[in-house]
Amino acid sequence: MSDTAVRRKANDVCESFCFDEEKVERIKPEVEEIVGVELIFKALSDATRLKITYALTLEDELCVCDVANIIGSTTATASHHLRLLRNMGLAKYRKEGKLVFYSLQDEHVHQLVSIAIEHSKEGVQVGRK
Repeated sequence: MSDTAVRRKANDVCESFCFDEEKVERIKPEVEEIVGVELIFKALSDATRLKITYALTLEDELCVCDVANIIGSTTATASHHLRLLRNMGLAKYRKEGKLVFYSLQDEHVHQLVSIAIEHSKEGVQVGRK
């Protein structure tokens, strides 16, 4: 690592260790309550599952065959990802004869994905300034 890189890296760290005890005591218990939320982001961190979830924000429900065609995969692959989304509480399904239709579990999932897509369209690049 070059001297410049070391200096730049050092600029984003406090030069002395201190903290606001009141803030820490107030916020720490709140932060501990997020256990399990990371699973939502883990599910959506896969590009295929995110595409599927986004497609489900654009249409109330889609059958597995529609999803497979939208993402350019086999029905087995689409079904696998849809099942994972369902098992993680992000999607639900209903069967109609021989067809299986998927939709988002609730409005929260819709909002989460929509906001992330909107944020991305604003030109914000993850990992860049």
